[in-house]
Amino acid sequence: MAQVAGPTAALAGIPAGLQAQGVWTGRRQLFVRFAAEAETATMYTADALANEIKRSTGRSTFHSISISGRDPLANVEYLCAAFEKAPKVLPVMLDCDGQRPEGINELRSVINLAQVTLEGAAVESLVERAMQSLKTAANVSLQHALVVCVDERMSDSLTLRIVEQAHAASEATMIVLHPGTGTPLDRDRRWMTLLERAAALHPDVRVALRLPPPTGMR
Repeated sequence: MAQVAGPTAALAGIPAGLQAQGVWTGRRQLFVRFAAEAETATMYTADALANEIKRSTGRSTFHSISISGRDPLANVEYLCAAFEKAPKVLPVMLDCDGQRPEGINELRSVINLAQVTLEGAAVESLVERAMQSLKTAANVSLQHALVVCVDERMSDSLTLRIVEQAHAASEATMIVLHPGTGTPLDRDRRWMTLLERAAALHPDVRVALRLPPPTGMR
């Protein structure tokens, strides 16, 4: 009888690199990156991913594993199957847009940190489900973080409203505000004022620069 193949997924590789953003910025991680439409993809079975994690963590030192790329929570069954077989030697971070909160609950035995990233012109339309993702992570006792990439399209009032909503979702949320690339921080007191106002709404808010590619990865 022919064996039934396990779940597979299109990955943009399993590279080693430095985390570009969020609460583990600068940490050396092993990245499990789901491929976007424009990226070159390789099909990995769950067994192949588990074996690659075992090989990589056995021959080099990492702080953690990052699950990221295009819509990783569309692949919950695959991730559960792979990490069930992979060695549990490192913390695992999920970096997602927060639009599939139910997936965080399903991955609660796999991940240690759920990091929700909001960026781009459509931020306002994404906030409600992102907050539900933070609530879900809190309810299943996962560490959870919100990353807000504050570029020229985001007003301070919107940023503060998101901070306030994150506090309402979970008081344990770690919030990281990343200024847009090229922001003249040395000449702009906006960030001092913004952080002061944000800290009045939520106790754990920080402003930090992202690591640009190719040094920074996500």
